[in-house]
Amino acid sequence: MPVEKFRSLEEMNAAPIRAEAWMAFERFIRHCNRYRLISKRIRPHGVFKFRSIEDAQAARSVLK
Repeated sequence: MPVEKFRSLEEMNAAPIRAEAWMAFERFIRHCNRYRLISKRIRPHGVFKFRSIEDAQAARSVLK
């Protein structure tokens, strides 16, 4: 793929994107994987036991 030079941001934004469909899909998958690795997990996996209903409700409110 050749290198393009632009004189301004407007010229750069007006230029057509030169990429094939499969390259764009691979880029999308890479971004998804990167996001998955850096994002926090909101809910831990597994089954949890609590001593009381109040403890379970407190844990549920923290996860929301």
